[in-house]
Amino acid sequence: MLDQGNNTELPVIPAKRYFTIGEVGELCAVKPHVLRYWEQEFPALNPVKRRGNRRYYQRHDVLMIRQIRALLYEEGFTITGARARLEGPQARAEASMSHQILCQVRMELEEILGLLKH
Repeated sequence: MLDQGNNTELPVIPAKRYFTIGEVGELCAVKPHVLRYWEQEFPALNPVKRRGNRRYYQRHDVLMIRQIRALLYEEGFTITGARARLEGPQARAEASMSHQILCQVRMELEEILGLLKH
């Protein structure tokens, strides 16, 4: 996944549920027209669209944009190469591992909540 150490110049992502395209542009140091282009090139990048076709990005979208940015601008991948890297078996393995970790943390938190209720 994304190594936050590579993005020390990027601001911290605030604790919000949705971000506008302008906010994401500032958080990721990418212009809005580039974000719209990346939506076409990376199928996994799919923000919620509301009234007037306005885009609302969630935290996972912002993290993915930062990862795409790092692949393209810092590691020198092409669009095709970055897409393959994000969709490849290594990316799926990392996503699966992240999912397993999240499930484990959730179970542990539910146990703690049960203990606190008693």
